Amino acid sequence: MARRPAGRVADVPPRAQAKLGASLPRARGGAAPSVDGGRGGRVPAYRAYARRSVRAASGSRAGAARGAARMTMALVGFGTAVPEHALTQEEAVELHSTLCEIDLNRSRTLRALYRRSGVSRRHSVLLDKSCGPLLGRQTFYPPARDDADEGPTTAHRMERYEAHAPALATTAAASALHAAGLRGGEVTHVVTVSCTGFVAPGTDTRVIEALGLPPTTQRTHVGFMGCHAALNALRVADSLVSADPAAVVLVCSVELCSLHFAYGWNPEMLVPNALFADGAAAVVGRAAPGNGSDWRIASSATLLIPDSGGDMSWRIGDHGFRMTLSARVPDLVAGGLGDWLRGWLGANGLDLGDVGSWAVHPGGPRILGAVERAAGLTPDQTRVSRGVLADFGNMSSATVLFTLDRLRSEGAPGPCVALALGPGLVAEAMLIV
Repeated sequence: MARRPAGRVADVPPRAQAKLGASLPRARGGAAPSVDGGRGGRVPAYRAYARRSVRAASGSRAGAARGAARMTMALVGFGTAVPEHALTQEEAVELHSTLCEIDLNRSRTLRALYRRSGVSRRHSVLLDKSCGPLLGRQTFYPPARDDADEGPTTAHRMERYEAHAPALATTAAASALHAAGLRGGEVTHVVTVSCTGFVAPGTDTRVIEALGLPPTTQRTHVGFMGCHAALNALRVADSLVSADPAAVVLVCSVELCSLHFAYGWNPEMLVPNALFADGAAAVVGRAAPGNGSDWRIASSATLLIPDSGGDMSWRIGDHGFRMTLSARVPDLVAGGLGDWLRGWLGANGLDLGDVGSWAVHPGGPRILGAVERAAGLTPDQTRVSRGVLADFGNMSSATVLFTLDRLRSEGAPGPCVALALGPGLVAEAMLIV
């Protein structure tokens, strides 16, 4: 995919234009505004990334032959943020081995697993510095006392969530509003997303207060759904805009996966330990009035893969949240998604070959490979997803928004399909044009 200036929306291919209709947005250039990286007096502990979004989009819903045209939601501003400090994957496996006193044979296995993860670098709110002795760079996780030690309790982990999640979310949200050219007082609804922590009052109220949103801002929280939850949140936001064309919806996902590092030698937990990281992402959505060039949500779909309930789960334990991930997941994905995707796109007047870009949640290299097999994609079509995984790790629900943001910054062609998987086993997809 050729790199384009940040902020440019690429032309939709002519074949897809004919299928989706003349209402598709046209290409439009524009340089992205510079931002201060989240340090300009907002939240100094975090770096923020913002992408300029042109403000509106137009047209009827793809597949509108099934019903009357409806107001659709334009994605008018993206913002992402990560904690200030990070570990390379080599440092992460060394810290894992040190904390859990892994013996030499197991250490070789662990290092091979981390190398195959597709991750190069991960950020964590638990890191106090980016250099120096590994044990001195964080103090939350002490070395295991013995084989039975499971580390800090869930209550202690939730204390850290309450301390760090609102600030990280606020940084991403502020960047999204800046990219959209909007003030906090213009927001009418907030939809927050997280599966890595619980507290009430929650991140939603903290973001409202920090950014000066109206006290009448309506709130919805999408909680504990997993890696696909940001697409559920965008669906909620799209419904809000459809019901009230004057709505301005701020969607914000914040995930602190590093709070759930698992001690011991549990094969099911080794993969999450090697993949997951911390990050936040936000999107501003508003009605598409018909005279702009921004991406808009055209359709969404859900698939509960049969007989897969035990293959991926996310549960609350006494020492953090615990993920189970069976070896069957890649095969379930590869065998279950293809017909569903073809049927859904067909109902919207498209074939798989008409999709200009793919924002696939990078759950890991094997998951990405399974999606490629199911949809007939080439590695180049998932290049951006793999790049996000390498640069940031798997940040659960925030990751697909990082991927969408990067695709937009590169001027990726439309239409775009965003796709993510989570416990259920459930796939969520969204058509963005």
